[in-house]
Amino acid sequence: MGESESVLERVKAVAEALTRAEQLLVKQIISSPRDVALGTASALAQQIGVHEATASRLAKKLGYASYAKFRTAIQDEFLVRTNPATRVRNTLEKTSEAGLITDLVAREIDALAGLQRYLDDATLMAAARALLNAGRIYVFARGNAEALAVLIERRLRRMGCATIVLEGEGRDLAEQVLAMDAKDAIVAFAFRRQPTHYAALLNRARDVGATSVVISGSVGPSLVPTADHLLFAPRAGSQDAFQTLTVPMAISNALVLAMAKEEPQASLLYLETLGQLIDAFE
Repeated sequence: MGESESVLERVKAVAEALTRAEQLLVKQIISSPRDVALGTASALAQQIGVHEATASRLAKKLGYASYAKFRTAIQDEFLVRTNPATRVRNTLEKTSEAGLITDLVAREIDALAGLQRYLDDATLMAAARALLNAGRIYVFARGNAEALAVLIERRLRRMGCATIVLEGEGRDLAEQVLAMDAKDAIVAFAFRRQPTHYAALLNRARDVGATSVVISGSVGPSLVPTADHLLFAPRAGSQDAFQTLTVPMAISNALVLAMAKEEPQASLLYLETLGQLIDAFE
């Protein structure tokens, strides 16, 4: 592995070779990078409930000479990302003489142009068909991603899909997914790190045979457990700066359009009926 590769890139490269214990460690690193970066191998292992040697083995499997070097890499890659003020400050400092708007547009165009390198029509259509076949579609997001959850849930509802937005924390989520079954699907969003409850929700879907679709940024390949359908691409902006939702919004819109393309008559019928109902209610 090259020295310039990020922790996430290294995880992706060896993902299939990770043991269950190592996957638990990766999950903890993604969900709580600050705790891992500032702690010891012993503390991390104790928190997860695995042997201390597992942390050292994971570090070496990822190409680091020692756990100390692994921890340093985590500090360099993740700590700055946990501070929104720092990300915005870094973005402003990198603004060129052309101005904020010009720079922002350039970054967005570059990120959108690169989307095709990570997501193709076959992958998109497979996810669309899975949602079309679902009885109910659960939608899960945290943080900034909640804006995209509102967007996609509304558009799915306008197409006649039965949707359930997952809200609250542990007990609330458990009650909401209690009735999930094999006919259902879940759409989840994950960006800078693996969201709390992500694993429990996807494991629930897997246990009952429901389909999972995850829309994500560069963290996507490292999410544990893996989704049935992963739609991911890096967002605009560097990892240590402000990042926008333009790319995942494009993925969300593409997913809905793919569903409409797959079943155009039903989709148009629902939208026409919705237009009539809006007229009636107004």
